[in-house]
Amino acid sequence: MNIYANKNRYYFEGPMSHQGNYQLVSKSNASSFHRSRPIRKAALIFLAVVLMGIAAFSARGLGQTIRPGEVWLDDRGQPIQAHGGGVLKQGNTYFWFGEEREQGLDPTKRYVGCYSSKDLVHWKFRNLVIQLSDPENFGPRWILERPKVFYNAKTKKYVMYMHIDGPVNGNGGGYALARVGVATSDKVDGDYHYIRSFRPLGHESRDIGQFVDDDGTAYLIFEDRPFGFRIAKLSDDYLDVEKEVALIPMHLEGGAIVHYQGLYYAIGSELTSWSPNPNKYATATSLSGPWTEFKDIAPPETKTYGAQSTMMLKVVGSKTTTVIFMGDIWKPKTLWDSRYLWMPLTISDGKLSLPTPRPWKLNVKTGEVEVAQ
Repeated sequence: MNIYANKNRYYFEGPMSHQGNYQLVSKSNASSFHRSRPIRKAALIFLAVVLMGIAAFSARGLGQTIRPGEVWLDDRGQPIQAHGGGVLKQGNTYFWFGEEREQGLDPTKRYVGCYSSKDLVHWKFRNLVIQLSDPENFGPRWILERPKVFYNAKTKKYVMYMHIDGPVNGNGGGYALARVGVATSDKVDGDYHYIRSFRPLGHESRDIGQFVDDDGTAYLIFEDRPFGFRIAKLSDDYLDVEKEVALIPMHLEGGAIVHYQGLYYAIGSELTSWSPNPNKYATATSLSGPWTEFKDIAPPETKTYGAQSTMMLKVVGSKTTTVIFMGDIWKPKTLWDSRYLWMPLTISDGKLSLPTPRPWKLNVKTGEVEVAQ
């Protein structure tokens, strides 16, 4: 590691950058600081020890911090646009799909962004995998929300489900169509080709969620406004909804499910549009139920700390398993500035709770987390 001083700032070249008065420079441009002079030996040793200590801490896998509610930047330095999304793991890489809400986009199109990460902290922008003009003459107010991607090992296709909505024949409210849409791609981050939309098993479908059980069976979770929270098995090729597994007679959206230590946990939010509310959970020993009474996942007065559920992501490590609550903090008047609340859930003996959001660190290899106090 080499350290230089120039105009009251420190510069170093090495394996790691640190926030503050330090800046990473390459060997090629370090020589351009023709006025630079070596820092005194003691200062150099001190800085080197501190910075190498930070690097060593990071190398243990717990130097990566997730900060719930703060702006989350991608590798380009731009806010991540993956709202209402879901995460798919392929090998040792996680892919995060979600609604692209950046300002200045073509208002006649709907967009889905894709990002990748090895550690669930640092995300690389991959592609706008959906850049879709009105595919079925839905009208100018058509809606695409909550994209979720499955990988079908038999067909080797990536299959995206999404909430498709809008007025019917140009009349009625913006959520009258109540359908799911399906699109496919040969590559996880490729361009997805829209196939069709439909009402699953003939039922209304608004907010959707995804769940893949430990045996690899894929399910769609969808909110059927007249009846409740439905869980349905996908067909072998994932292009259709084959069979209903359960109808939970609770009117919840933002549905998500995880299987953890022999129990299924389902969570959802109440129907309050963009406004936050107390998200709730229930448990069952089988997806088909019976399901317990729904309870709050956080103190009700916090309204889930301003977030709405979109997925529960299970990270199975060599030492422990962590379940992450993925939530959206919506800003309906400035959707491009909507934030994310990711926190490890506390789950034990059939009880689930969302802790007070704090910065936290994750080791995806071991599954261990460290939450700031």
